[in-house]
Amino acid sequence: MRKLKLNELGRISVNEFKESEKTPIVVVLDNVRSLHNVGSIFRTSDAFRLEAVYLCGITSTPPHKEIHKTALGAQDSVEWHYFNETTDAVEKLKSEGYLAIGIEQVEGSTDLNTFKPDTELKYAVVFGNEVKGVDQKVINQCDSCIEIPQYGTKHSFNVSVTAGIVLWELAKPWLRKQ
Repeated sequence: MRKLKLNELGRISVNEFKESEKTPIVVVLDNVRSLHNVGSIFRTSDAFRLEAVYLCGITSTPPHKEIHKTALGAQDSVEWHYFNETTDAVEKLKSEGYLAIGIEQVEGSTDLNTFKPDTELKYAVVFGNEVKGVDQKVINQCDSCIEIPQYGTKHSFNVSVTAGIVLWELAKPWLRKQ
């Protein structure tokens, strides 16, 4: 076994990424405060060729050296938009036919293990603040909420870890087709 060199990985260019067919998922960040988390989520969004990242409220926007530190340039390939209010971002996406899914522990949430994405639909996936989670006003707009099952003593994951887990599971049906 030999570790592959970067030029052997067959990655596409930023321009090719922008022209490529996207996985019909938009990430919505509801007041995510850590620039490193924002950068990491950009990088995950690039890896799964997601449509866009919507940055809302106190969530910082590119260009920023701390976002770049973890995004490693993904902030240049993935389309992004900023909204003062997360509710405005979700309202816009829903008006464009996206199903809004909050990633939060709520009454009646769906276990990630049982959620099956419908490849005929488009999804807006909302991730919340590192301390407060997804705001209740935003939860009220969501069509449903997904929860990651956890078996230890802690009640949550870091938001960038959550995004990696959830986005991988949601994107899989589209990624298998490529």
